Amino acid sequence: MTYENLLLTEENNILLVTFNREKALNALNRRTMLEINHLFSTDLPHRTHLKGIILTGAGDRAFVAGADIKEFLEMEGDLGRQMAQYGQDTFFLIERFPKPVVAAVNGFALGGGCELAMACHLRVAGEKARFGQPEVNLGIIPGYGGTQRLTQLIGKGKALEFCMTADMIDAPEAYRLGLVNYVVPAGEEVNMAKKLIEKTATKGPIAIAKVMESINAFFEDGVDGYACEIKAFGETTNTLDFREGATAFIEKRVANFEGK
Repeated sequence: MTYENLLLTEENNILLVTFNREKALNALNRRTMLEINHLFSTDLPHRTHLKGIILTGAGDRAFVAGADIKEFLEMEGDLGRQMAQYGQDTFFLIERFPKPVVAAVNGFALGGGCELAMACHLRVAGEKARFGQPEVNLGIIPGYGGTQRLTQLIGKGKALEFCMTADMIDAPEAYRLGLVNYVVPAGEEVNMAKKLIEKTATKGPIAIAKVMESINAFFEDGVDGYACEIKAFGETTNTLDFREGATAFIEKRVANFEGK
């Protein structure tokens, strides 16, 4: 696929994905959602050399300022349900991706943009970042997993307030609530995201993937997270990475993990 709304640049085995619709505040239209889905389902699984992926927005005003409202007005019948299903399926691809995905939030992260950031494993916010789920202003609700992931991250009471009032919050408040992992000076979001990925890249890659899989299992209906952890633990103990990590620890040297 040729990406029209995503700009991909790679450096030191870290892929920077920039939502490149600056005039539209990087809003998520159908084309952008299709490209995100293709990227995570078809393209990235073949880029096995990557340490991780960073998502950010073009310009300095918005990460992703919601969805394309004009497209919403075209929905009739069951199209709304289909749109929400596709959005959730796409964001699950991000959440379940076996390499770290970090959102570098450099401005507005509203509606679908906030939902997109929450689907990432980690979130770095610039000082100018603003977060919100303003869907009730339009007479609808978040549809790409926002009601669920927001509750997971900040708790039921605050999630209800966030979604029912449609209030925006700034980066320090997002950090206080646990919505973001770090707040950095404006313009430093991507650099901080790179530091996080570089740190995780020094660990066992299979173990990192199993950590994300096991923590995600806690929130999946019908899945026993403890059982998932036992299975994942057993699988990691049967890897060459475990032998290397344990040996390096005993020998007091840096481990050389190969993802095997």
